[in-house]
Amino acid sequence: MQYDVVVIGSGPGGYVGAIRCAQLGLKTAVIEKYKTYGGTCLNVGCIPSKALLDSSEHFHNAAHTFTTHGINLKDLKVDMKQMIARKDDVVSQNTAGITYLFKKNKIDTFEGLGSFVDKNTILVTKADGSTETLSAKNVIIATGSKPTALPFLPIDKKRIITSTEALNIKEVPKTMVVIGGGVIGLELGSVYARLGTKVSVIEFMPSIIATMDAGLGKELQRVLKKSLGMEFFMGHKVTGATTKGKTVTVTADNAKGEAVKFEADYCIVAVGRTAYSEGLGLDKIGITLEERGKKIPVNAHLETSVPGVYAIGDVITGAMLAHKAEDEGIYVAETIAGQKPHINYNLIPGVVYTWPEVASVGQTEEQLKTAGVKYKTGSFPFKASGRAKASMDTDGFVKVLADEKTDEVLGVHMIGPRAADMIAEAVVAMEFRASAEDIARICHAHPTYTEALKEAAMAATENRAIHI
Repeated sequence: MQYDVVVIGSGPGGYVGAIRCAQLGLKTAVIEKYKTYGGTCLNVGCIPSKALLDSSEHFHNAAHTFTTHGINLKDLKVDMKQMIARKDDVVSQNTAGITYLFKKNKIDTFEGLGSFVDKNTILVTKADGSTETLSAKNVIIATGSKPTALPFLPIDKKRIITSTEALNIKEVPKTMVVIGGGVIGLELGSVYARLGTKVSVIEFMPSIIATMDAGLGKELQRVLKKSLGMEFFMGHKVTGATTKGKTVTVTADNAKGEAVKFEADYCIVAVGRTAYSEGLGLDKIGITLEERGKKIPVNAHLETSVPGVYAIGDVITGAMLAHKAEDEGIYVAETIAGQKPHINYNLIPGVVYTWPEVASVGQTEEQLKTAGVKYKTGSFPFKASGRAKASMDTDGFVKVLADEKTDEVLGVHMIGPRAADMIAEAVVAMEFRASAEDIARICHAHPTYTEALKEAAMAATENRAIHI
């Protein structure tokens, strides 16, 4: 069992890295502790949540906008059993796809827990307790992350739940409390709010999606309140939660320091994710964890302090994003093969898959102000977009930030229809150091949502947007 590369973990970073290693002619093996591949993303994260987001959006539109389109329905109801079954089928298709890709690329797979005996020897401990040993010239740690737990708030996985259990609720709750106004909490809160659940979001920070451009959080909060009836309690510090029968009571201190209570059928704890680095035996090879004893430190080449041992994705410092992990997996594979790859961490886009969608790349206005960078800005609202009017998706805007002197695009921030797909144009432009005028002078098909990006770029270029 001798390999050029052994990858521990088969999430987006792990499986993509393994496939790239195999493409480059490296004999590769993957160790995965679960029975299916794909990690959190494919099994209990990105993919199943998007499946439920799409299903719930169809229901919400049928209930609230179809009549405006001239489509009349009666006796509309939610079949949660079927909705969950469809979600599970989407997951199965994707995980089966990884199995196929491993076979296609002649990658050996091992089910069990991978841990270091020494830097070139990995022990695989199977569920039945049996073990086998693999020899590796290089090792890629891609063990991902798990939902962050609050020490004073025990998760019973029945009424007080994480994002994992939220994917399998068998009925539409009447009420739900979401602790955390970040990406995960807002996406899952949106799913149930669309189906008719009264959702209350409790957030410690003064704004939701606080790491993104401030204007995006403000607009998203307004739209979710208007369209879905979601309530937001900002500046609230959660102090505990208890369950009695089918009711969860969440306690918190509000912005004034006053104690308040929230009662609901379910409480989703969505306060972020924590790197999963337990059980790897890192101490045996001399790796010391950082950031509260969870993150694996790496250098610019994503190599740990031990030569030949690399780490990628959620288990290292940086944004916890599947596409970041994928790029890092490819980066390490090509580095091992002797190539000179690169990753521009400033241009890794962030997306929130609510509706409207939220997407961002580059620097925010807050970051530019803090850095003392002189910039200009141009915005364009979707209410002025012909395509958005046709689809009744007029909430939101696109904002372009450009250097005041050079006109180079420094950041693009958008909230609106299909922003998750639209942001790719901004990423490409910024990778090639485009100016706002470059984007403004590119011919965009009409009518499309992407015209809003062009108009925002035009607004940043001598304030010459046409349709506002």
